[in-house]
Amino acid sequence: MSIPTSQETRLSWSEVSARRLERHALSAPARDARPADVVAVMCGAHAQVLSAAELSIGLRISGLTRTDVHQALWSERSLVKTFGPRGTVHLLPAGDLPMWTGALSALPSSTSSHTKNARMTPEQTDEVVAAIAVALRDAELTADELSEAVVAATGPWAGDLVMPAFQGMWPRWRQALSTAANRGALCFGPNRGRKTTYTSPQRWLPGFRPAGEAGALAGVVRHYLHAYGPTTPAQFAQWLGAPRRWASELFASLAGELQRVEVDGDTAWLAAGDTAMPSAPPRGVRLLPYFDAYSVGCHPRERLFPGRAAERALSGGQAGTFPVLLVDGTVAGVWHLRRSGRRLDITVEPFTPLAAARLQELDEQVERVGEFLEGVPRLTIGTVTVGAHA
Repeated sequence: MSIPTSQETRLSWSEVSARRLERHALSAPARDARPADVVAVMCGAHAQVLSAAELSIGLRISGLTRTDVHQALWSERSLVKTFGPRGTVHLLPAGDLPMWTGALSALPSSTSSHTKNARMTPEQTDEVVAAIAVALRDAELTADELSEAVVAATGPWAGDLVMPAFQGMWPRWRQALSTAANRGALCFGPNRGRKTTYTSPQRWLPGFRPAGEAGALAGVVRHYLHAYGPTTPAQFAQWLGAPRRWASELFASLAGELQRVEVDGDTAWLAAGDTAMPSAPPRGVRLLPYFDAYSVGCHPRERLFPGRAAERALSGGQAGTFPVLLVDGTVAGVWHLRRSGRRLDITVEPFTPLAAARLQELDEQVERVGEFLEGVPRLTIGTVTVGAHA
């Protein structure tokens, strides 16, 4: 990729780390911010484990409670639970949903991982998405209820049990679930007991529709560079779940909006003019839960997960599968929480011994976790024996 630049800014990893911590509200929790505000900056909170997404948000806002996050999601509707980057479940700001759906629906189609007999044609996918949009227009439906509506609208082929899932098989149409979300036809509704429900974002966001492709993609690039920059097209592609060549072409198309910088000798990119760095070095001890946006979105991995951290806190190179202890912006341990009623047993495994001042900061983080989760925490420094999250 060739993007012209008149002057190259040189940055250190320490400066970059301090900048990211500050923008993620991890150097100090934000005050007077709403959940949707910090989720917007994070480019979404990974919600495969919803309680972890809630904690990710809670640790970034001073005094926030779990009830506040629930209200933002299910009462205020300022957050939306849907499929986001990498096809995974995320909480996204409702105000940014047009941008996200416009961008995600514009990503190149990936090769299907399903067998030939299970795959749907593009025409069948369009038909299923249209059926989903109609079924959810004025309803909140469980997966079984939505399946009945889709099969009735499209035909028996959509209900063929051809997709391996957990201990059974799912109907064919479900492979289009994330596509329907990316096109703005579907999002998650509140659980009905233990059952997940789906609905249309248009019920909660009158007038909602995906933004135009070019503007939406440019917006996502700007958001990512703000929170995770400096970065490269390849790193952006990995985070978004998109082809590297496509990402390089996207960055090249935005040449006038980007600025090349050098980070300890490596070339990366920022939004033009957004090169201000904090004057203080990265500081602070933080406990980040499963799939926290900082752990997943920051690159290069070898900087964020140095030495022992790469062996202990990554799973096949994948970040987020372990909750991590962050010290001065770098992964320096793993941790685990086990709940029994109001009791929260928190085990932290630092990779190197922590000085007294750092142990005090860790105690404060443990207290904050307990406050947010409305429990009584107890800290143990020791070995974490729980494996990586799938």
